[in-house]
Amino acid sequence: MTTLDTRPTLVHAPGSPDGEWWRDAVIYQVYPRSFADGTGDGVGDLPGITERLPHLAELGVDAVWLSPFYRSPQADAGYDVADYRDVDPLFGTLADFDVMLEAAHGLGLRVIVDLVPNHTSDEHAWFVEALAAGPGSPARERYLFRDGRGEHGELPPNNWQSIFGGPAWTRVPDGQWYLHLFDSKQPDLDWEHPEVRAEFEDVLRFWLDRGVDGFRIDVAHGMVKAPGLPDWHGHVSMIEGSEDTSALDRVDEVTGSGNQGPMFDQEGVHEIYRAWNRVLAEYDGDRALVAEAWVEPLSRLARYVRPDEMQQAFNFAFLATLWHAPSLRDVITASYAASDAVGAPTTWVLSNHDVVRHASRLGLPVPGSRPNGIGARDEQPDEELGLRRARAATLLMLGLPGSAYVYQGEELGLPDHTALPDDARQDPAFFRTQGAELGRDGCRVPLPWSADAPAFGFSPTGAAWLPQPLSWARYALDAQQGVPGSTYELYRAALALRKAEALGSGGLAWHASHDDVLDLVNRDVRVVANLSAEPVVLPAPTQLLLASGPVSGDASGGLLVEPETTVWVRA
Repeated sequence: MTTLDTRPTLVHAPGSPDGEWWRDAVIYQVYPRSFADGTGDGVGDLPGITERLPHLAELGVDAVWLSPFYRSPQADAGYDVADYRDVDPLFGTLADFDVMLEAAHGLGLRVIVDLVPNHTSDEHAWFVEALAAGPGSPARERYLFRDGRGEHGELPPNNWQSIFGGPAWTRVPDGQWYLHLFDSKQPDLDWEHPEVRAEFEDVLRFWLDRGVDGFRIDVAHGMVKAPGLPDWHGHVSMIEGSEDTSALDRVDEVTGSGNQGPMFDQEGVHEIYRAWNRVLAEYDGDRALVAEAWVEPLSRLARYVRPDEMQQAFNFAFLATLWHAPSLRDVITASYAASDAVGAPTTWVLSNHDVVRHASRLGLPVPGSRPNGIGARDEQPDEELGLRRARAATLLMLGLPGSAYVYQGEELGLPDHTALPDDARQDPAFFRTQGAELGRDGCRVPLPWSADAPAFGFSPTGAAWLPQPLSWARYALDAQQGVPGSTYELYRAALALRKAEALGSGGLAWHASHDDVLDLVNRDVRVVANLSAEPVVLPAPTQLLLASGPVSGDASGGLLVEPETTVWVRA
């Protein structure tokens, strides 16, 4: 048994608790089609979100990020946008959005909306016009149309592959090809075209004028492509990750979570974000841009949050790191070094709508590895162990200075639906890879609100666009509210304490400790995450503030921290 009692080493200095809101905010991601269904058609919607906003206020988050709700044929769950200035009837109306926004602001919640600028839907008016106009037309210049290779142009213009599987090019009847890094119904825009840039600045103003507090930028690293669109022989994937459990000893952290190739992280994207920064500066209230940029090393990611660009960038290197204390310590330290160099917050995240939920990832034989979906025929995660580790990981994340994102349902401890039948799947990645990649449906299943209600209270009719596992009754909100030790009450307590102790704007100092223990101090709170197989002892005197799992006293009056457990104590 190890006893922890060493002097800390500062790696991140504390900041002011009165800084811009986005520097230390906890932001809750709402995936609209799976959050709450107000109309009974089995798909979540804006009225459903409005009805459930008090839950988020009571939970204690500061802001809400909404995944796309724009007019769309829904080929990729709304990330194929046909009209950036309207709400899809599936989710409601612009009037419903305004009601929801006003209700959120009335509860003290800021609202961030998704923006999808890399590509449009093939049903967007611009692309319809481009197809009708033909080769060489101004309408086609807004997209990446090219002539094919081969004697008759029968081969794609280059060898790029879609992130969803298969070629990244589709040929149209007149013989030209268009680029789509994702599904064929998501043609990529040409961001060298000034009309494209002007259009999206206008879209930003449309939603800023309505009162939104910021934008999460989808595929923020993918809008500009290398000149000439050269061939590339690497592997393109949305969510890669290594299962190497060795400690990472590079200062500039690399975890295998970055996209590479001539279609990603080109210099030209930064000019776009500098222009957008100027647009947001026209509005009061510290509006924010959030980068979904799968970019490594961390020094490259930090370039997206320089003072004249975006305000936040998701730390996917942290999300991708295995449940391994030295690796986590390295990536946390490197993250602060990179973000501090540009004066930006580090933005922590463990789950979202594109990855297996961390309660399931951490229950896998290699805890924290990130398969692209888990199916009934796969080895199943250890659900109890996964939840124990997920609670510990969450308490570690919320104890770190910076901002943090919570994906809907993780406050309930939800695992992925790992036995989802193939005939229920809707992710285009599943179909484009002929099932080789199961896709993201397992983390997108509608939420359980009431254990005994039809569809667990998600919909008044009992309809749900994806089936919910029967085992989710025990995770329902009403089964956890007011229950000491429940995951929901753990989140509430952690968020309240994080705010009361100003941990989001705090500093970080590491204690030198056991290889399998993360031991840090943030302001007056000591955070200890025991990833080892044995208990560790915090010597007396120790005032326990919060624990992710059971703790007890030892014979000397110290605190016994069990394996796979994180505690917050008074430093």
